[in-house]
Amino acid sequence: MTDSPDRGSGSRQLQVETHGLDVIGDAERKGTPRTLFWPWFGANVSILGLSYGSFALGFGISFWQALAAGVIGIVFSFLLCGFVAVAGKRGSAPTMVLSRAAYGVRGNRLPSVVSWMLTVGWETVLTALATMATATVLDRLGWGGGTGTKVVALIVVGALVVVGGVMGFDLIMRLQTVITVVTGVLTVVYIGLVADHIHWSAVSAVPSGSAQEFIGALVFMMTGFGLGWVNAAADYSRYLPRDSSGRGVVGWTTFGASVAPLLLLVFGLLLAGSSTTLNTAIAADPIGALTTILPTWFLIPFAAVAVLGLVGGAVLDIYSSGLALLAAGLRVPRYLAALLDGVLMIAGSIYIVFLTDDFLGQFIGFLTTLGVPVAAWCGVMLADLALRRRDYDEADLFRPRGRYGDAEPLPLVLTLAATAIGWGLVTNTAAGWLEWQGYLLGPLGLGGKDGSWAYANLGVLAALALGFLGTLALGRGRARTQEAGPPSRPLDVREVPGA
Repeated sequence: MTDSPDRGSGSRQLQVETHGLDVIGDAERKGTPRTLFWPWFGANVSILGLSYGSFALGFGISFWQALAAGVIGIVFSFLLCGFVAVAGKRGSAPTMVLSRAAYGVRGNRLPSVVSWMLTVGWETVLTALATMATATVLDRLGWGGGTGTKVVALIVVGALVVVGGVMGFDLIMRLQTVITVVTGVLTVVYIGLVADHIHWSAVSAVPSGSAQEFIGALVFMMTGFGLGWVNAAADYSRYLPRDSSGRGVVGWTTFGASVAPLLLLVFGLLLAGSSTTLNTAIAADPIGALTTILPTWFLIPFAAVAVLGLVGGAVLDIYSSGLALLAAGLRVPRYLAALLDGVLMIAGSIYIVFLTDDFLGQFIGFLTTLGVPVAAWCGVMLADLALRRRDYDEADLFRPRGRYGDAEPLPLVLTLAATAIGWGLVTNTAAGWLEWQGYLLGPLGLGGKDGSWAYANLGVLAALALGFLGTLALGRGRARTQEAGPPSRPLDVREVPGA
C-alpha cells in the first residue's frame, strides 16, 4: 500500500463529510499509521514556528536554554498527542467522544466545552495571523496594506478555512498533502535567503536566564504546540483500521508534528538572537515581521507559504472544534457546527486584526489559561487509556445508562481541582483580564506574583500531573468494572447527536 492519505481518494469525487460523532465503520477505515504524517506535518509547518524563537528568548534565556526548552517542550507535548491518537484507532470516534469513557457521557460536556474554546481560539489566531501577514506583504510591494486589504485578505483566508472544515476529512487530508509539499519547499527557500542575517556572535552573547525562566519557556512551548492539539489527536487516527500498529500511530503522529517546528525553532532562535529590532517586531506582527529581511521578489512566495501553513493548522482546528461542539451537546449536523465555529472565528479575527495592538501578551494569556484545564483533561485521558486493556465499547460511549455512566465524579473533581491549583500557579500580567491568576504563588512560598517563580507557568505541569496521577491511583477499579461487562447492543444512529 502507498503512503497516500486516502486509498483511491484521487479518483473519488469530493463531497461534504456526513460523519459527525458517530463511530467509523470497518468498511470506511483506510490507510496506515504513516498517513498520519501528512495532516500533522501540514498543520505544524507554519512559518509561525520561526516566531517561537523570539517568543522563547522573550523569557530572558540564552540560545542554548531556549533550544533545550523548545526541543523538550515540542517533542514531549506531541508525544502526548501520539498517545491520545492511539485511542482513536481503538475506539473509532472523535477525541472528545472517547474521553466519555473517563468522564461519563454527559459529564464529558465540561472538557468538551474547554476543548471547543481552545480550538476556536487557535483557528481564530491562525486566521488573524494569515490576514496580517498578507497585508504586510502587499504593503511592502506597494499594493496597499491598509484596512481594505486586510478585509479582502480576511475574507479569502476565512473562506479557505471554513470550506475545509465544512467539507471534512477527505478534503482536509488532500489539502494537507499539498500544504506539506508547497510549504516545505518554500520554507527551505526562505531559510536560504535570510541565512546571511544570522550573526552567531550576537546569538551567543544573549545572556543565560534562571531555572524558573527556562521552565516558563518550556511550558510555553508545550502549550503552544502539542498541548494545543491533544484534544483533537484522535480525530484523524479514528479512520485507521483496528489492527493498525499502536507504536506506529504514536511514532508517526509525534514525528509528523514535531519535525517542522523543531527545524523552524532553531532557525527562528538564530534570527531573533541576531537582531534586537527583528525580535521586537515579531512580538507585534509574528509573521509580517519576517518579511522585513526578505528580498522583494520573494514576497509573494512568502505570502503563499505563510498563508498556506496557517490555513493548514486552522483547517484542522475548525474540523475538531465542530466535533467538540457536538460533544458538548449541540444537536446539529457536523458541517453546521463547523460553519458556526467559522462565524465565531471571523468575529474573533476581526478583533485581533483591527481592534487590538498587543497580540503577544493576549496570545500567551490565552494559551496558558486554557492550557491548564486542557492539561488536566489530558492527564485524566492518558491515565484512563493506560488503565484499559480492551478496546472501547463504542455503543456505550453514547448511552448515559451504559457502562461508562452519565457523569463520573472522580475525573470531574480531579479536573476542577487541578485547574484551580493550576491557575493559582500561573501569571499573565500582559493580559489585564487575567490578573486574578497566581493566587497560590504567595501562600506556597514561591515569591508571589512578582517572585522568581511567577513566570515559570508551573500550573500547567501541576494540572497535567494531578490529572494523570489521580486517575492512575483512583480509577483502576472503575476501568476494570467497565471492561468486565458483556458487549452492548448495536448502536442506533438516532442515539448519536450530530451523526
